[in-house]
This record gives sequence, C-alpha cells and structure tokens, in this order.
Amino acid sequence: MDYYQKNVSEVLEFLKTSINGLSEGEAKKRLQVYGKNVLEKKKKKTSLQIFLSQFKDFLIFILIIAAIISGFVGEIIDTITIVIILFINALIGFIQEYRAEKAMEALYKMASPYVMIIREGKIKQIPVEELVPGDIVLLEAGHIVPADLRLIEAHQLKIDESPLTGESVPVLKHTDPILEKNISLAEKKNMVFKGTLVTYGRGKGIAVTTGMNTELGKIAKMVQEEETRTPLQKRLADFGKKLGIATIVICLVIFAFGILRGEGPLIMLLTAIALAVAAVPEALPAVVTITLALGARKMVNLNALVRNLPAVETLGSVTYICTDKTGTLTQNKMTVKKIFTLEESEYLFLCMALNNDVEETKENKLTGDPTEIAIYEFAKNKDFDKMKLQNEFPRITEIPFDSKRKCMTTVHKKKNNYLVFTKGALEVLLEKSTYILSKKEIKPITDKIKKKVLNEAEKFAKEGMRLLAFSYKETNKISNFEDFEKDLVFLGFCGMLDPPREEVKSAIALCKSAGIKVVMITGDHPITALTIAKELEIVEKDEYTEEILIIGKELEELTLEEFERRVEKIKVYARISPEQKLKIVKALQDKGQFVAMTGDGVNDAPALKKADIGIAMGSGTDVAKEASDLILLDDNFATIVKSVKEGRKIYDNIRKFIKYTMTSNSGEIWTVGLAPFLGLPLPLLPVHILWINLITDGLPGIALSGEPAEKDLMQRPPRHPKESIFAHGLGIHIIWVGLLMGGVSLFTQTISLRFDMHWQTMVFTVLCLSQLGHVLAIRSEKESLFKIGIFSNIILFLSVIFSIFLQLLIIYCSLFNKIFHTQPLSLQELTLTLALSTVIFIVVEVEKFIKRRFFLSSVKNYGQVLEVQEYDK
Repeated sequence: MDYYQKNVSEVLEFLKTSINGLSEGEAKKRLQVYGKNVLEKKKKKTSLQIFLSQFKDFLIFILIIAAIISGFVGEIIDTITIVIILFINALIGFIQEYRAEKAMEALYKMASPYVMIIREGKIKQIPVEELVPGDIVLLEAGHIVPADLRLIEAHQLKIDESPLTGESVPVLKHTDPILEKNISLAEKKNMVFKGTLVTYGRGKGIAVTTGMNTELGKIAKMVQEEETRTPLQKRLADFGKKLGIATIVICLVIFAFGILRGEGPLIMLLTAIALAVAAVPEALPAVVTITLALGARKMVNLNALVRNLPAVETLGSVTYICTDKTGTLTQNKMTVKKIFTLEESEYLFLCMALNNDVEETKENKLTGDPTEIAIYEFAKNKDFDKMKLQNEFPRITEIPFDSKRKCMTTVHKKKNNYLVFTKGALEVLLEKSTYILSKKEIKPITDKIKKKVLNEAEKFAKEGMRLLAFSYKETNKISNFEDFEKDLVFLGFCGMLDPPREEVKSAIALCKSAGIKVVMITGDHPITALTIAKELEIVEKDEYTEEILIIGKELEELTLEEFERRVEKIKVYARISPEQKLKIVKALQDKGQFVAMTGDGVNDAPALKKADIGIAMGSGTDVAKEASDLILLDDNFATIVKSVKEGRKIYDNIRKFIKYTMTSNSGEIWTVGLAPFLGLPLPLLPVHILWINLITDGLPGIALSGEPAEKDLMQRPPRHPKESIFAHGLGIHIIWVGLLMGGVSLFTQTISLRFDMHWQTMVFTVLCLSQLGHVLAIRSEKESLFKIGIFSNIILFLSVIFSIFLQLLIIYCSLFNKIFHTQPLSLQELTLTLALSTVIFIVVEVEKFIKRRFFLSSVKNYGQVLEVQEYDK
C-alpha cells in the first residue's frame, strides 16, 4: 500500500488500528506474524568454511600441486615458500569475508533501543524490537525514528533525512495525503523513515512497516548481496587457468620428445616436473600481496584508508566515478551565497541575526536548523553578532514557523518601541508586506516592484538556490499576534546553497585528464544538482540537454533496455532512491564500465557494495564505511585522483613482474624444450631449473613491487575493463624474449661443447644472469634504464647484486658444486658467460629505443593532423 497517498483514517483502517493504539494481545500476535523490528543478519559462515573458500582459485590450486611436486623432488624450501604464500593469501581473503557482517552491525546500531508508543490509550515505553505495524509512535526532537511511519500529527516536525535521501536540510513534515504517484523518499513529506533523526518539533505516526520491510531494511538486504570481484582478481584467475593448461601441455611434449630421443625416463620425468614447477610463478601471489600492501600503506599517507586490499589496483581500471553530491562534492553545510535588496540596510542584517533559534555552545559550536545557522553566520560576517545584539534587542515574543503560514516572526524590544522581524517564503512575505525599503525610504510596494523582485528570485532559483525572504516593521505597541505580520516592510531575500568543496573542481578536471567520467547521483532537487554539476564542470555550461540529466521518477519508468541505451550519456541523477543508485551502477557495469561509487550516507551503502570499488567519506556513516573498499580520511574528492595514480602504478608493477617472471620461465622452457630437436644433451638439471626459479623470481621479482610510477601514468586512458593482462605486447614480449633467452643459452651450450668447456655450468649461469639483466631492462615500458636511474629502485639493484653473488657462490664454492652439480669456471669461461648474459639487456633496451622513436613520430603526425582539422574548421 502507498501509505503516503492515503489519508489518516484509511491507513488506520487498513492496518486495523486506532489513534489509541493496539491492545497488548494484538501487539503480541503481530509480533509473531511480522517478526521483531530488527535488521536481520546474514547467516555467517564458520571460520573453517571461510578459510577453505580461499583455496578455490585455479592459480592457488596449481600452486598447491606445485608445492606437492616440489616436496616430491626434495625441494623443501620451494614447498615451504609456496605454503607460506598460500597462507598469506588465505588470511587476506579470510579478513575480507567479515565486511558484510560489519555493515549489518553498523545498520543495526542506527536503531534507537527504546521507543515511546500508545497502546490501549496509554503512553508506554517499549524496546524498539517489539514495535509492530499498527503501533502509534510518539516523536520528539533528538529521537531516532524506530520504523517507517505515516504521520498523523506533525507540529513543526523536522527530520534529518540526509543519510537516507541525500537532502542536506532537515525536511519539514506534514500529515496531508500526497496524491502524486511514484515519488522519491525525499518527496514523501507525510512519512518518516527508520534510522532518520528528529531535529525539531514533535509528532505522532502509525508504524506501517518494521524491520527488514522498512526503507533501511531494504538497504540492508542490498548490502548483503555478493561482492563483485576486482579486475585484478578476474585477470589473475584467467591467467591461472591459461597457465595451468599451457604448463601441462608443454611438460607432456618435452617429456615425450625426451623419451623418443633416448633420454632416461626418470631424468625426463624429473625435468618435466621441474619445468612444471618453474612455469608456475609461485612468487606471483607474494608479489601481488606485497605490491598491494605497499600501495595501501602509501595511500594512508595520502589520507585514503584501504579496507579491501585487492581493490587498491581496481582504481587504475575505473572508467566511471559515480559520486554523491551532499557531503562529497559539497560541504553539507548551507551557506548564503548572495542577497537581493533595494536597500542594504541594517534592518536586513538585524533580521537575519535575530530572527532565528541558533545557539552557541561552550565549545563555540552552533546548534540549530542548518538554514538558520546559514543566515546567522552571514549576519555575523557582516558584524551583526546575535550573541551581542540580543542584549540590545531582547526577544519579547515570537510566532513559530509552521507549514501553513510558511514564515516565522520574532518581536524585539528597542528602547521605547518594538521591532518585528519576519522571515519565510518569498511569495508569503510579499503578500504580507505593504511597503518596501528603498533608498533609505519606506515606500509603498507596487506591482512593478513585486514583479522585479520575482524576476530576480527566478534568477536565483535557476542557479539552484533556496530562497528565504525578510521583512520587518517598527511599532510602539504589541497586542494581537495576528497584527504582527500585517503591513510589513519588505527588506529583500537571500539565496542559499550547499556549496562545493574548494578542491573538488580541480580533482574532477584531473579525473577528466585521466579519462575517467564523473557522474553526480543525488537525492536532491534537479535544479540544485545541475547547478553544482555546472559549477564543478561535471556538465559543461553549454552542454545541458535532456540526455544529460534524469530524475528518479523518470528513471523508474524506463525499462532496463531503455536505460542502458542512455546511461553512458547521463551525467546528473536527481531525486534518486537507494535502489536506483544500485540500478545505475549495475547498468554501467552491464555496459562494460568499471565503476567507483563515492558516498557517505546510508543510502550509498548498497551501491558502494555493488560497485567495482566503493569509496566512503571519513566523516560519513559507519554503514557506508563498512560497505566500502576505500575510505577518504580527509573527505577530499581530490584524494581519489591520487589513489587512482597509485592504483595504476600498482597494476603497472604487477604487469612488470609477470613480464619478468613469465619471460624467465619461457626462456627455461625454450632452452630445455628445443635442445632435443637440435641434437644437444639436456642443458639443465632439475635442480638448476628450481634454483633459477627460486632466486631470479624471488628477490628481484618482489623488488619490482617498489618500482616508481611512470611519467605518463595519468595521461593514459583507463585500462579497458576486459583487457587481458597480456595486452599491449606483453604476451608477445614473453614469447620472443624468452625464445631469444633460450637461443642465447643454447648457443652458449653449442660453443662450450665445441671447445670442451664446462658447458652445463655456463648454460646455467647465462640463463640466470640473462634474467637478472632482463629485470633491469623492463623497469620502464619506454624509458631507458640509464634515464630513469640505476639506483632509483635501490632495493631492486641490491637484490640483483645479491643474486649475482649467490650464483657465483654456487660456481666457486665446493660444497655447492656437489649440491648443484656445477664446476668452477675459468677466467675465459666466465668472461664469455658474462658477455653472453648481457645480450638480453642490450636487445630489450634497443626495443624500447625503437618504441620511443615510433611513439614520438606518432605524436608528431597526430599533432599535424589536429592542426589540419583545426584549419579546416
């Protein structure tokens, strides 16, 4: 039933109750039928179930097999390393599983523990969980609304609905039916909703829905939806599957050809197993974890707290940022932007200073209605301080604001006379005003003057401002209250706005330069939303068309297919409900976009949870924080841009590690796989393969996680959401550089066999050192190592030096000679080995040089094309 459309008697009849409330017996029956007025908690998994669920990933499964194989061939260090890596990943996933439960607990805490109701004609206090539909609830300032209520009494009742609807100003409620259909929560002025706050006045309402059936309950259900996987998780899962299949095929082929060539079955089995272990980059999960952890730590210094570690990288993939307006783009603080008056007199500022109920606490904090605080602060900035003026002009009496009169009047003593100040709706004060102050004279207000005032008011309204008008009169007697608001002198009006945060405009410009589209989603009025959007340049000033803005009612009427056709053109959503926010995020995701959602209210939680990355404000509600992946500790939209840069850097570094480790693995496979075809003996023993895999993939690979960001990072468009991890030539690089690495190794074997050198030790060392040269060369996609600086990643440099030292130790230490089946190399052999080991580094540096030349040429040609196009225009 649409309770807001019905009158009070119809609602009472439908819920089979009365203004005297339910009987205790009936209340107990309804408690059995409707259940407790609580937000249900999602059934929790056991700790063991959560832990075991972390091992479902295909790459993790391959690593488990690799650990078993390593143990089987006696490589206990590899086994222990893989087990530790698996445990770290399981622990991270285990922690993340609690996020939904925490969000639910935060929602639950929003409810008030007790509620005042009427049952059997008597006022009673009961636990909020025992409230049932049909109960009559009493509301006073300071109360948290315990359920969704249809109001039956409202005495200057104002509700702060900003966490639920996005409205920045408390809403004045009434009891009249609203006949319009399909309206947003913000427009249901005769309803109050669970979890919102009574800021002023008092009221009485019928509980129409409780628990999970309330608007807050609907949000709780949406927050419990399954989480989406991050782009990194999707890419690594896909990578793991492809790698597993390729590994099995390659190892079977190498084993078969080895047997056909006459190699021993045991040595070929061990070699195939060693290659299988080598092909799986067991350091990858560790590198991903360390890279993300380092990024998360850096982001804390940037005032961004990461709650979901894999989501750090997601920022680099984001194509859309759907941001809430109130409190995110704006200050969530009403401010007088400008005033209109024919005479800027002291009476206008006196009226603004004195005609309000704002109080100042001992801590110098202002309490009261946000609109009144705005005019109080404006007057104070004009040197009209209420705290000082009220001694000179003490308030004698007042007529409080109500929804029918739409104005408030206060009367103040002024020596032998009285000052009457009235503020309220413009059209009401124009009707009550007989005169106007102009050029220091009080003149009759004519129709022409009224028209001028209304024309100015229309300009203010088009700028999205809320209007508040002011009038006054001076009298020598006070008698009848009705006379206070007659024959007033019109002073003017002010336009108020919840202003944008100062730093947001530049942050949005940076988002645009990074190829990220910013979309505003709010429960506020469409004109206000569009004004802020234009001011922040989310919408260009000459861009406004029907396609750019949509309101919740229109969105409700669109089918999913119709909405998806329009969704990528819309930049401003107004009067939007929580369900619709979720619908917007889903629609964008259906169009292949990766969506970040920012917000601070309860109404943002479902969309924060569903979005590819949810970003909550540090000053926002606990619900929003618990549903998010990232919390902006400084509430600064600009922090998102810094986080995007960090996310892109993290993904870059993970790709660099994959390029490095998979090229190394490719080189090992080509070396062992091609040798039989060339009539060469098995170039490497299983222990050599496992050593190379452990040492080169280990320290240098992990050190890549600390690689500084590339210079052009924020000039690139976002990665395509479905982009393969092997895109932009990474896969091709792995194949051809791996093949070259294998070729250099086999060339080393051929030369050393011909000249009767220690060929196996030389091949082993060339392959190991070539990979270390490769890691230095791939630190940047385009720039030379010598330009970015050898020492700009000091940890990587030291890890390469340490790895070279370990390799030399294996060659020249007799103990390790026995373990690794190596022989000391002569000076001539070592010189040749070191020379051949530089080939990969030199070739990759040449490749980058060619890329740079091609890139500069492309940019130059593109610039010439743009010049021609501009000339044609």
